[in-house]
Parts: sequence; structure tokens; C-alpha cells
Amino acid sequence: QVQLVESGGGLVQAGGPLRLSCAASGRPFSRYGMGWFRRAPGKGREFVAVISSSGGIRSYAETVKGRFTISRDNAKNTVSLQMNSLKPEDTAVYYCAASLLQWTLTRGEYAYWGQGTQVTVSS
Repeated sequence: QVQLVESGGGLVQAGGPLRLSCAASGRPFSRYGMGWFRRAPGKGREFVAVISSSGGIRSYAETVKGRFTISRDNAKNTVSLQMNSLKPEDTAVYYCAASLLQWTLTRGEYAYWGQGTQVTVSS
């Protein structure tokens, strides 16, 4: 069992930065592939970024590539999402998720989810 708690959401102006963090507790954090997903108003939950269990592989959705950076600290059991050049269309609830696989982009392969943190980007 893994418990995930996101933090760092809030209201930001377009073009600004925001950093999300996710703290994990439970089983050894370093065994899990970690991802960030988001759900915009009226839409389904979509993939944002993933980082492999070792941190050596990262992948991003095309919509955030070049603006967002995912990172993890296995010693501190945390995963972060640095978001730069935010756009109004980035407005969503952001979720941290853990997969028993070392690395996956597939939402259904994430077994553990946080409660989410709201990010609102004003124009």
C-alpha cells in the first residue's frame, strides 16, 4: 500500500510557474514508477508526465513538453512537477500516481492515487 499526498496547487497568472509536490508513504518508494495526471473541467483524466522508478526515464504529454519537468527524490520519497509558462488550458486538478511497473504511460496501470491538487491559470 502506498499513500500519496499532493501539494503546491493554487492560482497563477498565465506565463507563470508553479511547482507541485507529492509525498509518498508506505512501501519502498523507489520501486514505483511515478506519474502525474490531470483532469480539466468537463474532461477525463489525462496523462501529463511519468518518471521511472530509478529516475532515469522521463516522458511527457505533447501538450506540456518543454514546459513541465518531472523529478523524484527516492531518499525523501517525493516526486515533483515543475510547471513553467503555464497556460489557461493547464487549469485542472493534478493527481500524483504510483505504478507497480517501473515505467508506464497507461492510466490503468497506476494502482495508487493521491486526492489531487487544484491548479488554476488565469489569463
